[in-house]
Amino acid sequence: MEKLQAALARARSQRSDTGQTHPGPKAKPEAPGAWDDLPRVHLSDATLRKHRVVSQAPDTSSASFDVLRTKTLLQMQQNGWSRLAITSPESSSGKTTIACNLALGLGRTNNLRTILFDFDLGDPSVHQFLGLESRHSLRSILNGRVPLSDHLQRVRENVGVVISPEPEADPNKLILSDKIGEFLDSVQDTYKPDVMIFDLPAILGGDRARAFLKNTDCALIVALAEKTRFNQLDVCEREVAESTNVLGVVLNGCHPSAVKAE
Repeated sequence: MEKLQAALARARSQRSDTGQTHPGPKAKPEAPGAWDDLPRVHLSDATLRKHRVVSQAPDTSSASFDVLRTKTLLQMQQNGWSRLAITSPESSSGKTTIACNLALGLGRTNNLRTILFDFDLGDPSVHQFLGLESRHSLRSILNGRVPLSDHLQRVRENVGVVISPEPEADPNKLILSDKIGEFLDSVQDTYKPDVMIFDLPAILGGDRARAFLKNTDCALIVALAEKTRFNQLDVCEREVAESTNVLGVVLNGCHPSAVKAE
């Protein structure tokens, strides 16, 4: 882990800091009752455990995600950021696990409102991890045929989820549409979330994540221990840094015995 951190530090020092930030939209009054009117859905403990979503309640299994939640939240608040992307160099690195745990962990912070979005439109999985269903495709929401209030579900008092219940046939058409920015601004204006989390595709798997990152304030990059190579991580970090702020790197799948006691 120390070698990885040192290598990343060297790579960052070789690149110039653009200082780019992505301020959120101007605040507007919340629509009366909009959040309270959203349907509340009960999450199955068995489904959550199956997909390693453990931050629904505070215990020893959620401790590492609680630390990630606190560090992420502090950095975002210090910089005035509200939109967080979660991506990885390659697929199957655990980014959806991180996204779901982070959202539910933030839900235990009562003074915050969080919305999790599944924008891995070619291979969506948030609905499976949380056991959620919807009659409507995310495409129908983005195109304005169905109001978001018929799709957005509350899984905790202060946590909402926007799923993509099925893969989109042409994800790039949606991601590259100007309607994405308008949609996110509308969500911000209507429901006033403090944090918006976006589960995105892997960076090296195509251009979908790159196209979406301009809509975010910052990004977490998820690397998988013993799988993600440093050159992949370095390229991923470069790509992300061109469009948004790199909040940090999460090393997933690291066995506890590999962590040195301090």
